[in-house]
Amino acid sequence: MPVRLKKLIGTILLVIIVVVYAVVATAVAVAQLSQSSAWVHLAYFLLTGLLWILPAMLVIRWMEKPPRQ
Repeated sequence: MPVRLKKLIGTILLVIIVVVYAVVATAVAVAQLSQSSAWVHLAYFLLTGLLWILPAMLVIRWMEKPPRQ
């Protein structure tokens, strides 16, 4: 697969991952944390704010692999 196509697909995947992840994380927070304290909200959003990095790292690692010969 050409490098430019790989990077285009990876960029689109990253945007989709971030948008879907943000919507799901917010929906879970609204459904489950409505009666929780501010500290629980802070801990939840710190954790979920960092957790999206894991799938993004996999996509970026795939994008950066050299093409097969």
